[in-house]
Amino acid sequence: MRKICIFAGTTEGRELIERLQGRGVQIAACAATEYGGELLKGFEDVSVHAGRMNAEEMAAFFTAEQFELVVDATHPYADLATENILSACAQTGIKYYRLQRESGAENADGVWVKDVAACIEYLKNTEGNVFLTTGSKDLPLFCADEALRDRIYARVLPMQSSLDICAECGIARERIIAMQGPFDEALNAAMFRTANAQYVVTKDTGSAGGYADKIHAARKVGAQAVIIGRPQQAEGMGFDELAELLEEKLCLTPFSKKVSLVGIGMGDAESRTVGMERVLHEADCIIGAKRMLEAVDPAGKACHAAILAKDIAQIIRDDKRHRHFAVLLSGDTGFYSGAKKLIDELDGMDVEVLPGVGSLSYFCARLHRSWEDVRPISLHGRECDLIGEVSRNAAVFSLLGGTDGAKDALQRLCAAGLGHLMVHIGEKLGYADEKISSGCAQELIEREYDSLSVMMIENPDSGRFVVTHGLEDDAFERDEVPMTKAEVRSISLSKLRLTQGAVAYDVGSGSGSVSVEMAMQAFHGTVYAIEMKDNAVALTRKNKEKFSLMNLEVIHGKAPDALMDLPAPTHAFIGGSSGSMKGIIDCLLNKNPHVRIVVNAVTLETVSELTELSKSFDYCDIAEVSVAKPRVLGRYRLMTAHNPVYIFTLQNGVNA
Repeated sequence: MRKICIFAGTTEGRELIERLQGRGVQIAACAATEYGGELLKGFEDVSVHAGRMNAEEMAAFFTAEQFELVVDATHPYADLATENILSACAQTGIKYYRLQRESGAENADGVWVKDVAACIEYLKNTEGNVFLTTGSKDLPLFCADEALRDRIYARVLPMQSSLDICAECGIARERIIAMQGPFDEALNAAMFRTANAQYVVTKDTGSAGGYADKIHAARKVGAQAVIIGRPQQAEGMGFDELAELLEEKLCLTPFSKKVSLVGIGMGDAESRTVGMERVLHEADCIIGAKRMLEAVDPAGKACHAAILAKDIAQIIRDDKRHRHFAVLLSGDTGFYSGAKKLIDELDGMDVEVLPGVGSLSYFCARLHRSWEDVRPISLHGRECDLIGEVSRNAAVFSLLGGTDGAKDALQRLCAAGLGHLMVHIGEKLGYADEKISSGCAQELIEREYDSLSVMMIENPDSGRFVVTHGLEDDAFERDEVPMTKAEVRSISLSKLRLTQGAVAYDVGSGSGSVSVEMAMQAFHGTVYAIEMKDNAVALTRKNKEKFSLMNLEVIHGKAPDALMDLPAPTHAFIGGSSGSMKGIIDCLLNKNPHVRIVVNAVTLETVSELTELSKSFDYCDIAEVSVAKPRVLGRYRLMTAHNPVYIFTLQNGVNA
């Protein structure tokens, strides 16, 4: 296995090792301190060398290990280390590469000084506390002036050697902050404010060193940033350029990426899983909506704010620096989550899915009830037959979307005559200002609700919901428009054999009675009511609204032309053809050769035409239905016959 050496004294150095490790190269990772060495452990095919070396010691190390090349990823201000590495490479003839950290100079917002000596001279002529973010290395120089020393707060690494230097310099314990970075803007600002810092001293450490966060935090608390310029450095390359060069030069195996899709629960710490915390610790890049990123501690990891599956997938594909991505998803990954689309978008990658605490289980727990009898739906960015679901189920839980999501759902319940049902609305679940409201729908409709809400609707009368077709004729809005009567409608629907997810046509819908019953049975599908007459179209729409059928669409037009742009049907009922029977049937068969067709005929001419057309079908059933209904004559009731109806059932490719 080929061998290389990386002096990894920076975040980029560790990231470079992480990118190259386990891909067919043996890496010797060098750190100046034992603490730095600890940060480099745990990588595949990586050995760690901790401790400072001079040029001669480095040369001996290079010769003994026979490295193919050496990468200098030390800190931009570690000029002595860079000189030693360059000298050792020159002595041994080993190729030298410099990983160059980008400068933050273009975002300068402070006083720039040439070096540490110039910084000290500047500070001597000022007053007020000084917060040093430059570590312990140069601390003796700052503390040589006693007056300046007594103004200093020193932030150093949590190492005994750093604390020893602070003690030797005479820094009071209460002025020592021993912590490992990186530090975000908020934490920096809190430290600067606590120290009552008038001056913040930093080096041009670039984005990886948290330079911008320090500068912004200093400005926020009203402190003057003092920036020490970088020493002259060896010519180098940026991270991506160098990484790609090494991958090509060393002929490394393909770069593999792991993606963890993580449900973060309700957004609070208490609803997070151990698996989520593990992934947040292991991943080197975190992606999610802005509010989700704000809810977790990224610990200095790379972060991207994104919501759409295609955008998240593109970020992961384009990222050549990181290997393990954590994608944060609200609630549970299996409940109306973006995980479903993401899995398809991330095809070919190593994807793991970690569920979280969902709003359904959380809300039921807050209501002190179980959820095995609850029907979960979503009104968040999608259409759903809310009234049908509530009518069929003892309890319905719904995600809500938009600023008026809760009020829209309550209005739909009231409009459907369900305003008496008990409703529970949960707002901002899991947050400090969580709120739960309970009451009947007609009471709750007057209130305002947060856009981040869910709803539970209880219907104790759901057991009485009629599951068969056969609505009475009087249940429909009616006028002079022809309507398929209840008995014939019931037989026709039985012959149609609808499925829950059917895509069904009602051609010549008339009053819409057949359309309504089709939509009530195909509650996971879609029914298209096609009608050419204006008054019949209006009546069908009235009946759609009366029964609150979201899965019924009314099409104003004449068949077969009005059918052309509709999706292929699985079932079709023809109640009226206006002389275009053959054209309608041909259109249906062109869209789906196996569509199941039921036709009602009342004239002998239509029966004759259908009899001839039926000969080309694999399956044909013809039933003549005669219905008699009572009429009152004095104190007697006489049965009066209606016109007979011929019901044709036609289908290809099945044995029915």
